[in-house]
Amino acid sequence: MFSKLFKKEDRTKKFILWFKELGIKDVPLVGGKNASLGEMYQKLTRKGVRIPNGFAVSAYAYHYLLEKAGIKQQIKKILSDLNTKNMDNLATRGRQVRELIRNASFPKELEQAIIASYHKMEKLYGKDCDVAVRSSATAEDLPDASFAGQQETYLNIRGDAAVIRACKNCFASLFTNRAISYRVDKHFDHFSIGLSIGVQKMVRSDLACSGVMFSIDTETGFRDAVLITGAYGLGENVVQGAVNTDEFYVFKPTLKQGFKPIISKKLGSKSLRMVYSHEEGKSPTRNQPVDLKLRKHFCVTDEEVLTLAKWAVIIEDHYTKEAGHFKPMDMEWAKDGKDNQLYIVQARPETVQSRKDLSVLETYVLKEKGKVLVTGSPVGARIGVGKAHVIENAAQIGAFRQGEVLVTDMTDPDWEPIMKIASAIVTNRGGRTCHAAIISRELGIPCVVGTEKGTKALKRGQKITVACEGEEGKIYEGILPFEIKKTDLKHIKMPKTSIMMNIGSPEIAFETSFIPNAGVGLAREEFIINSYIKIHPLALINYSTIPDPVTKDKIDELTEHYPASRKTDYFVDKLAEGVAMIGAAFYPNPVIVRMSDFKTNEYANLIGGAPFEPKEDNPMIGWRGASRYYDPKYRAGFALECKAMRKVREVMGLTNVKVMIPFCRTVEEGQKVLTEMAKNGLRRGVNGLEVYVMCEIPSNVILAEEFCKIFDGFSIGSNDLTQLTLGVDRDSELVSHIYSERNEAVKTLIRNVIRVAKKHGRKVGICGQAPSDFPDFAEFLVKEGIDSISLNPDTVVKTILFLN
Repeated sequence: MFSKLFKKEDRTKKFILWFKELGIKDVPLVGGKNASLGEMYQKLTRKGVRIPNGFAVSAYAYHYLLEKAGIKQQIKKILSDLNTKNMDNLATRGRQVRELIRNASFPKELEQAIIASYHKMEKLYGKDCDVAVRSSATAEDLPDASFAGQQETYLNIRGDAAVIRACKNCFASLFTNRAISYRVDKHFDHFSIGLSIGVQKMVRSDLACSGVMFSIDTETGFRDAVLITGAYGLGENVVQGAVNTDEFYVFKPTLKQGFKPIISKKLGSKSLRMVYSHEEGKSPTRNQPVDLKLRKHFCVTDEEVLTLAKWAVIIEDHYTKEAGHFKPMDMEWAKDGKDNQLYIVQARPETVQSRKDLSVLETYVLKEKGKVLVTGSPVGARIGVGKAHVIENAAQIGAFRQGEVLVTDMTDPDWEPIMKIASAIVTNRGGRTCHAAIISRELGIPCVVGTEKGTKALKRGQKITVACEGEEGKIYEGILPFEIKKTDLKHIKMPKTSIMMNIGSPEIAFETSFIPNAGVGLAREEFIINSYIKIHPLALINYSTIPDPVTKDKIDELTEHYPASRKTDYFVDKLAEGVAMIGAAFYPNPVIVRMSDFKTNEYANLIGGAPFEPKEDNPMIGWRGASRYYDPKYRAGFALECKAMRKVREVMGLTNVKVMIPFCRTVEEGQKVLTEMAKNGLRRGVNGLEVYVMCEIPSNVILAEEFCKIFDGFSIGSNDLTQLTLGVDRDSELVSHIYSERNEAVKTLIRNVIRVAKKHGRKVGICGQAPSDFPDFAEFLVKEGIDSISLNPDTVVKTILFLN
């Protein structure tokens, strides 16, 4: 017992502790960052997670420096009249303390201990080996505060003198303006926190790429996805937001089952690369432009994305087990351009979404729309208003006032004191894991990053509204009214009838999955094709013979990283990703995906579509839905849709996704579609595949018993069913007064199909607009015994409360 106590005491007085000696409980000794690196180096390298080796200069060494150099009282004196609300006062006090620490006489014994440890690194990795020198505060990543990123990091440090200089700078960085301000806000004493330093072998990502990943969705708190961002070169550009990154989502549950569920891929511009600088006396790193051809490709392969995601799961599972509760993680990764291996260089707990109360649904809704001035990537689902304040450089931050919208190229960590008084933030550069994004999430303010031209499009003093809506962040002209809707989900009791949702956009899937639901009753392919693919499938199939150079240029622009022989893969990949985002969000609940139901005039509006589409006088009841799928004129296009669905189910493992056939006029037509699907590897009943049919034509009701023999269920499309029952063009204002789903003729048909489906043990639901608009219609459906009602997300809670 005595020897154990002595050993523990001995460790607290050591200047140097190697990663192999450290664990997560050593935060008081070496700070959060180093304790985490030690934990992973000891316990996770055996599970295949690669961690570069290194050592920690302890927090004891920092306090030893202050005492030995006799500067602690001087620091207290400098900070005695500190005012963090005054930017000039804060900047002056911070600079004075940092200079004092940098110029302090470094104790010889501490300097020798650091140099001796660096020499050990040289024995491992070669003379003058390159190391990263990172700060690690002893109060990092507490449950209610995240100090990560507030101190400095120095890359490509070589040689004894450079290592000591970087260590001095790290110690001084405990008093950056942002760190001082943050400690005051969180009521921490400046001297209760120590600073440790991590000295870690550099990963040569300057020759490859690097990035950040989270084991939780940073925008919504969706737990089952890993978000990975990356760019070429050293990782500081990604962290600082100097580049617009590539982004990937990987679905954790089916990844664990051995599938390859990359459910989303977005190409970033990645215009800059941080590399080593070999110029004597200058900064050890520099930025250089990335070749345009390289920018058009993802910085990592799909296999590398999956490896990183697997590591994220291993790391999260380990820390969750240690903590005894769910602990999502924020990690930095890097790829070495020399050995072509991936590495994890940091891991810390995620501190924003993991603390969010998911039982309260908060929705920001714009009550008016205006002129869109600029767009970018949204951070958080919030809205902010105020006067734009464009800041070109740090010298201008003193003029920033509370409630203004900060507009800049990219935020600097020293700007955090003004970021917390901003009503919103807009940047030209950066992705959703950059500094501006991380801080705005923590502060709970809306932020739009990567606008590319925000500082040019917005003028100082201009009144603007910053709205983070779905897939796009928009900055509107003027102060627009909005409301915040709050719904307490704790005590909502689900009715016996399954309440499902209609989802069009994959972007809202994660967020809406928190609304009480039994899955998705209708996911429309049309939105994905129109918004993300934009190209007619037959134009991609016939790419080589397209005569119009303008059309070909448009296709090339969208499909530039797909070679001419694989243009159709673009359609398959994008459609699969869109469907997978929805399938993953609601997993393992059923997600019913309706195959394409464009009308000919809508198909013709897709890029390259016009030559493949006939002109119809009434497209509403023309060549649409099932009649296209087996037709030789579109059969090849339907094959691509089938291929995408196979990818979702077989490659990504999302077997909760079911298929639905729209506008199927006859039983014979249904048979032909099922045959066509089987030819393309989608066979009903195999691997649990269920195929539903839309009930939207009177013939579907009249011959319901026959349709029951070939399909697994019905989804009532009350919009078209009403139109065709009453003989009313639902798009015509002239007869709109006749159109009503609550007409007794329509209700009789619905009543009949429910009874037939029940008799034959087939599922029957409704996905039309009526129950979303009319609660009494929903009540009618429940009384008739319908299995499920699929509603628009904004009406789900209201309808549940009504039915209860």
